[in-house]
Amino acid sequence: MDIEAAEQLRTLAARIQELAERCHRLADENRSLRTQQEQLVGERSQLLAKNEQARSRVEAMITRLKSLEQHT
Repeated sequence: MDIEAAEQLRTLAARIQELAERCHRLADENRSLRTQQEQLVGERSQLLAKNEQARSRVEAMITRLKSLEQHT
């Protein structure tokens, strides 16, 4: 093996190592983003439930107020 071929192999090995590290970082980032997405979906679900509960309460208050208004 000549010097040029050995240098090309070293360069290729370094590039493969760099790509493997990048792949690992991207996998970690992807895992983190998926976890964050799951948390946000859970929070959104809770907020939608609270919003629906608040809407029901407001509608019930409006109904009671209309009822009181009709009785006076």
